[in-house]
Amino acid sequence: MIKISSASQIKKLTEIIASEFTDKIIPLDKITESEDLMVFYDHYEKGTFDGMTVYDSEDFFIHINIDNGNKIDSPRSRFTLAHELGHYFIDSHRIGLKQGLLQPHPSNIDEPQYYKIENEADYFAACLLMPEDTFKKDLKSYRKFNFNVISDLSTKYHVSKIACALRFSEIGNHPIKIIYAENGFIKWSTNSYDFPYWKLITTPKVPEGLIMSDYFNNVTTEIYKTEEIFATDCFDGIRKEDSKKIFYEHCITHKNCALSIIWED
Repeated sequence: MIKISSASQIKKLTEIIASEFTDKIIPLDKITESEDLMVFYDHYEKGTFDGMTVYDSEDFFIHINIDNGNKIDSPRSRFTLAHELGHYFIDSHRIGLKQGLLQPHPSNIDEPQYYKIENEADYFAACLLMPEDTFKKDLKSYRKFNFNVISDLSTKYHVSKIACALRFSEIGNHPIKIIYAENGFIKWSTNSYDFPYWKLITTPKVPEGLIMSDYFNNVTTEIYKTEEIFATDCFDGIRKEDSKKIFYEHCITHKNCALSIIWED
């Protein structure tokens, strides 16, 4: 049985690793080189997996799937590699792989993981790539929240906007909700602990009041914009006195997929 690692243990581990570097953008290549880790960027077919860590012949090997959009040193591949480094650096994962208690398995970074081991590796990656102390210091330079905060921070840390938004939802200074959908149906959603409304009025179908719903009704035109939405058109449990509350939704679309970040002024 694999021992569960606490969030504080994982955070401390990433702080120790990151303390070796002064770079804002953590140099993952230097980490793999210092550990003599072999990393292979290769073609493993689209839609299969993003990364996989394998222990074989007393060595660890990390495989990154180029066909899933993991171009070397791209924001996506950096999170994939950091996730796989989590499997290597977290003691219980590394020991589990060595002893055969944890079988090599494909990881996919398109959605938050609900399998505990994968959740831990995701958290490791987020903490390593976006250290809490420096991330929070950078937040002080923004007077108010809007989507530009996520966009700017994702560039500073060379991570994807979705990875940055998820990290912001955990340690940011403004409540947000994140929704990801495909073909008009919600695949997953999450939010800051202090976001006022946790439930949508419809699920898994995207509520008609969301901008992403407009996109799914006309997928020929991709969108990347911020617009006002009404709480009553989107969220469940609205009190009568809050019926006119307005939120903002920034929606990013691509083909049959849409990601929305929602917040209130």
